[in-house]
Amino acid sequence: MPVVTRKRLFAVDPLRDERWRELIERHPASSVFHSTEWLHALRSAYGYEAVAYTDCEPSVAIASAIVFCRVTSWLTGRRLVSLPFSDHCEPLVGSSEELDDLLLLVRENLAPGHWKYGEIRPLGFEPGVSTGFGQCERYFLHAVDLRPGIDEIFRRLHHSVQRKIRRAEREALVYEEGNSEQLLEHFYKLVVATRRRQHLPPQPKQWFRSLIASLGANLKIRVAFKDGMPIASILTLSHKKTVTYKYGSSDERMHPLGGVALVFWNTIQQAKAAGCETLDLGRSDIDNHGLAAFKEHWGGIRSDLRYWRYPNRPPSHHHSSMKQSIIGRIVRMAPDRVLIAAGSLLYRHIG
Repeated sequence: MPVVTRKRLFAVDPLRDERWRELIERHPASSVFHSTEWLHALRSAYGYEAVAYTDCEPSVAIASAIVFCRVTSWLTGRRLVSLPFSDHCEPLVGSSEELDDLLLLVRENLAPGHWKYGEIRPLGFEPGVSTGFGQCERYFLHAVDLRPGIDEIFRRLHHSVQRKIRRAEREALVYEEGNSEQLLEHFYKLVVATRRRQHLPPQPKQWFRSLIASLGANLKIRVAFKDGMPIASILTLSHKKTVTYKYGSSDERMHPLGGVALVFWNTIQQAKAAGCETLDLGRSDIDNHGLAAFKEHWGGIRSDLRYWRYPNRPPSHHHSSMKQSIIGRIVRMAPDRVLIAAGSLLYRHIG
């Protein structure tokens, strides 16, 4: 009988091992969330340690791997997450069989009592039943195809979006972009107001500073102004031929002026001119029909996005809704400085 060689699992430091950067460059499914710049920002802002698991020997190029962050929290437990604050993170494998083989090896690394769970956020692959990974969350993901001509892209926009773009032109809104500290201040002021509307604390400003320091020119803060006042802003990330919309914020009172439309339309035009083929609009909760409709009005094509965990335990919807209700009441009453402090304290525990 032939001897079956059992595969071994190797842990790679993606911030130090040049083979990880080489894999990202050549693998067609790699995204900005796989990049060493994103991983460095996660470590700098939140202290998360990145590890890539592969069954490739240290002496050869990495052909397939899954990258995780080790999240260690006294509040939410020890977890392996691929990846924190990343809308998606495709396992860089060539087949479902490769994925299942790697996940089975990773499972052995999840020693009982040491890790609470392991989580993956794939785009195209789904783990097989044998891996023990079960679906824990479901979202929508929207992406705009930028390959048609710019006139065709505009024609595909919903008529309400077209009207907002023209309204922004009539209002003579001013558009600025970059990653300066001044633009960050404008953006963050709007972030605090937006998160309050959503009944959530804002992300720490240090997180955005870490992203700027790590991604440099591949990160842009885009701001629309009316009479010198910032009224809408988004933060985008560039990787290969994809621009990713990651964060957005706005002054709700100024929505009719078209500031949000201005920053998105400028993003599309610039991405198209730079040869990009996709605008990734990120994930949406499946019950957030307004956000899904907004993205579809911009030509976003919807797909399913599912997160998987091992071991997987069904969430308690009663406790979840109760927590959201309590947090919502606190957020509505708290001053900005308290919300900012809460975000700085809590976000590293929820990645």
